[in-house]
Amino acid sequence: MKILVVCSGNAPGFDFKVHQAFIYDQVEAVCRLNSAITYECFFVKGKGIQGYYQNLALLKEKINSYAPDLIHAHGGHIGMLCSLQRIVPVVVTYHGSDINHAVNRLISAAASIRCRENIFVSCELKNKMPFRSSGSAVIPCGIDLDVFFPVSKPEAKKELELPEDDKYILFSSGFENRVKNYSLARKAMAGIGGAQIKEIRNRSRAEVSLLLNGAELLLLTSFSEGSPQIIKEAMACNCPIVATDVGDIREVIGDTEGCYITSFDPAEVAEKIKLALAFGKRTNGRQKIDYLDNRLIAGKIVEVYKRVLKTGTKEE
Repeated sequence: MKILVVCSGNAPGFDFKVHQAFIYDQVEAVCRLNSAITYECFFVKGKGIQGYYQNLALLKEKINSYAPDLIHAHGGHIGMLCSLQRIVPVVVTYHGSDINHAVNRLISAAASIRCRENIFVSCELKNKMPFRSSGSAVIPCGIDLDVFFPVSKPEAKKELELPEDDKYILFSSGFENRVKNYSLARKAMAGIGGAQIKEIRNRSRAEVSLLLNGAELLLLTSFSEGSPQIIKEAMACNCPIVATDVGDIREVIGDTEGCYITSFDPAEVAEKIKLALAFGKRTNGRQKIDYLDNRLIAGKIVEVYKRVLKTGTKEE
């Protein structure tokens, strides 16, 4: 089975392993699970309708040269682009911003009609679609539990070459990412002493794991999310969490002690940060996310592939 993975490649100095790490991890997990599956990738470069459309000829060339059995597109815009060819069946995974934003949601809805099967990373995203498309499944992106696992704070800081006595709160992304709402985090941190806030920028998966293990807590203040990987990764590393109630975060962290859901009120965010700091130990989050092991998620993705290629029709 030959799969062509199509996703955005717009990040400066694009590196698949870094900038689309959750897709890369899924590809690797599927290949490890089933040696009969091979992948090649096509990275869309350009923004807006015109920018995406300019990739169509190149995409068709890739399809002709690789002759895939199936295309797995990541993102509603990417799915719409891939659906403009009608030779190879298309599966689309919707990750969040492609549905959380109204205009993007319309494009994703159009893609969902044209593509063979639709995967949503959370029930919330599926329910936000303007209509229920057939051939849909809810499959969150999994995590590599061999990369994200608990180590002691001193060990993590030593590997990162950080002073052992430094205390930091790890922000869920780069500060400049507007959807991640760093403004709220900054306001909340104004009343917190004794710890600095550190962003995640151009880090490998192994480095992110170490950052989570060295942090006092993970702080996520996003306006919207789908099924954020960083929350699952923090759980796998037993890192305390403070997060706004977006995407499937409440479902993932559940009643885990040391993890807190907050509103968008800076005072409440600050209060939850103080509670997480006062918790003063690691969580038992890893025990609660076995179902998100990439090996299990890969099995579900493979079943979608087989279903599409076997039946040739959408499944209700």
